[in-house]
Amino acid sequence: MTSAMDDPTLERHFKGHRDTITSVDFNCNMKQIATGSMDACLMIWNLKPQMRSYRFVGHKDAVTSVQFSPSGHLVASASRDKTVRLWVPSVKGESTVFRAHTGTVRSVRFSGDGQNLVTASDDKTIKVWTVHRQKFLFSLNQHINWVRCAKFSPDGRLIVSASDDKTVKIWDKNSRECIHSFYEHGGYVNYADFHPSGTCIAAASTDNTVKVWDIRTNKLLQHYQVHSGVVNSLSFHPSGNYLLTASNDSTLKILDLVEGRLLYTLHGHQGAATCVSFSRTGEHFASGGADEQVMMWKTNFDTAERGEVIRLQHTAPCVGQGGVGSAFPGDTIIQSQTSSASELSNVQEQGSQTEGLSQSGSHTQTLFSRPTQSYTCRSPSARPSSAQQIHTSTQPQKEGLVPAALANTLEHIVAQLDVLTQTLAILEQRLTLTEDKLKECMENQVQISLQLQTRD
Repeated sequence: MTSAMDDPTLERHFKGHRDTITSVDFNCNMKQIATGSMDACLMIWNLKPQMRSYRFVGHKDAVTSVQFSPSGHLVASASRDKTVRLWVPSVKGESTVFRAHTGTVRSVRFSGDGQNLVTASDDKTIKVWTVHRQKFLFSLNQHINWVRCAKFSPDGRLIVSASDDKTVKIWDKNSRECIHSFYEHGGYVNYADFHPSGTCIAAASTDNTVKVWDIRTNKLLQHYQVHSGVVNSLSFHPSGNYLLTASNDSTLKILDLVEGRLLYTLHGHQGAATCVSFSRTGEHFASGGADEQVMMWKTNFDTAERGEVIRLQHTAPCVGQGGVGSAFPGDTIIQSQTSSASELSNVQEQGSQTEGLSQSGSHTQTLFSRPTQSYTCRSPSARPSSAQQIHTSTQPQKEGLVPAALANTLEHIVAQLDVLTQTLAILEQRLTLTEDKLKECMENQVQISLQLQTRD
């Protein structure tokens, strides 16, 4: 049985931040997206078109990390001002604040049950807190450089951390000991996360690579060299079959973990793509970049993946003495040879065209076996990197179904739409610059008027 899989499409994008987007996360109710930025603001984007979005002001420096609680009733944010804030994502934007570290807080994450927080900092420590009253519980102290990221495993018993000391570490939350350190990366490790099954981790590095390890055997399973720049962030699809990455090379990439290959390259951001996140159901994902834009994409994966997500969400990972067990009964690992005020923001939201997508293969090992389905991926209108080798499998067509003249015309239309999309993006940038200048002029005029009134 062959099942078709549509290309990801860019559904909407939002502009309201005034500096690089650092972090993005979906509310479990799929009604909101939270983002943090170097502009020191947290923004809540309401996905209903008629709803305004909120800008929350409180941090004194760049916001480095944001995440909704599992219930969706709170948002945690970490900042370069060394504090963590817990916000109620409503119009009032109320928050509580606590000083979490003696250096920049790079990451804040909830545990799966919503009871605890884990934070990571430039002070080289990882700390665990209670959400209720933000009570400090304990520190993890073996990293010897900045800690960029720390996350709980799906069952909350382990913590993974990524550091500028070029290591990824796995910690036991109960014993508070480092179980294992992975040293394979040749650069700083920007980001790490657990596979939804809890049996594997993936990490993104400044050495331009993404690596996947089995934490039961501590073996490197997959090594992807698909980006031409620093890899900043990654996110597992809830089914566990795909991995999404963001890089300084301006692209997002979707990796097929089952086949061990690069599936899609997405061109949308102008400048570094800094953060990515799948929604809780996996039907959407969001990305943020140095271009100050937040983009929401529709995944368009096969409906079989949805069933897999639902199954996973009802299957608790099992833990034994030897580590985390698989949440995939019968699955196998296949080795292949190859104090704060809130204000309403005037937010621009653009209706979107699908940006350029390309498919490419990569040479890696494969991970978990998918339910017995094969996927035929249509070739999208592509703008792939010239350095990439393109592998495209097209659906079989009946002979003479699409006349050559019509195919050429459609190809020409797609090319023209591509040019239009790029032109609109340039015009939008110029319009934004003009608006910023106009706002600056008006503010100056108000100040001059006030000074004149004072003199009078």
